[in-house]
Amino acid sequence: MRRTVLEHFPAGDPRGSRTAEEFAARRRGEGLAAEVVMDLDQDAFLVIVEQQAGNTAPAP
Repeated sequence: MRRTVLEHFPAGDPRGSRTAEEFAARRRGEGLAAEVVMDLDQDAFLVIVEQQAGNTAPAP
């Protein structure tokens, strides 16, 4: 499986992960299986979708 990053949000944001969670919820409302993960190296919350190998990336 591959992961595609739809958007990233700085972890230092005053709202914490809430902005990323809201973005992911909107993508789930559009039918994407979006989830939020933490990237410690980038110090950011990433909104990702997992895809089977060979599928094309979804348009946000």
